[in-house]
Amino acid sequence: MNREEYKKEAKSTIDEVFDKINELEAKKENAKEEVKASYNEKLVELKAKRDEMQTKYEDLLTSSEDKWEEVKDTFDSASNSFKQGFSELTTLVK
Repeated sequence: MNREEYKKEAKSTIDEVFDKINELEAKKENAKEEVKASYNEKLVELKAKRDEMQTKYEDLLTSSEDKWEEVKDTFDSASNSFKQGFSELTTLVK
């Protein structure tokens, strides 16, 4: 995948992340009382991961050719961290 294709895929990932956060916000009210505090805590953590992904995405857009692989790897890492946090959070409201 070339640089421009990767940027498009990363943008799609960012959009998906924002949609997932909105979905989780809506589900917050449906969480059982015994898990609400944990759910809210995990949601705050997930929003921080989303913000980190957004920052890494912005770095992707402005990175120089010699820093591209490094910046791409940090975005991938932030994306994986978000996915893991999302999985953990969704198990609380099943």
